[in-house]
Amino acid sequence: MAMIEAKNLWKEYGSNVVLEQVNVKVEEGEFITIVGTSGCGKTTFLRMLLGIEQPTRGELLLDGKIFPDEPGEDRGIVFQKYSVFPHLTVLKNTMLAAELEHAPLLGKLFGNKRKQAESDAREILYSVGLENALDLYPHELSGGMQQRLAIAQALMKKPRILLLDEPFGALDPGIRADMHGLIQSLWKKTGLTIFMITHDLAEGFYLGTRLWVFDKIRLDAQKANAYGACVTYDIPVGKTDIETFDDIDHSLDKTRKVLLD
Repeated sequence: MAMIEAKNLWKEYGSNVVLEQVNVKVEEGEFITIVGTSGCGKTTFLRMLLGIEQPTRGELLLDGKIFPDEPGEDRGIVFQKYSVFPHLTVLKNTMLAAELEHAPLLGKLFGNKRKQAESDAREILYSVGLENALDLYPHELSGGMQQRLAIAQALMKKPRILLLDEPFGALDPGIRADMHGLIQSLWKKTGLTIFMITHDLAEGFYLGTRLWVFDKIRLDAQKANAYGACVTYDIPVGKTDIETFDDIDHSLDKTRKVLLD
């Protein structure tokens, strides 16, 4: 049985059809990269995996059961915009998830629970290369370091699934290359199942084990929102060539023109 399965999945907002007839299966430990034009449902699909959006029609299954309808500890998420708290140090930012879980009113732990939370946070920060920045505040960190902190926050509860929504889009090329190495290292070490949206087709092919293309098969230039997107390409990385790359690029360009006209 697949870990995650979408069966004839649709997502609509009134007359705006975002996704239609999405049928995919994902095994535990896969790294899925996702590309597509703006408005083609990539982030909507990620939000359904997170549990803050539900399908309009069809099914989204986790371990054979309907996906939880709210976020849970088994899923961590990292956005392009850093989701860090400016008034907390790197260490305290990372500890916060454990503190809110065990002390939701005070947001503070004491005694052995605090020691354990701090130990777990230090271990995660070491794994993302922030062991020398524990007492710094977010404004003292570079963009790449802030994104490492956001990843540490997402990993604090040891999720099974990591959702990345264009996490490297705002970083310069040198820092992005470092982050590529980091995320691949974490994936191989932890066995996480990862879904990552990227606007960079080459990055998608480089990082993932499978690349999905969300695109619209049916297009109406007069009613751009009348039809939804589905997974038009599902490509095992390493099983592609420059001709396939060009075909995908051409397909997405065609959709962009219809949506912008």
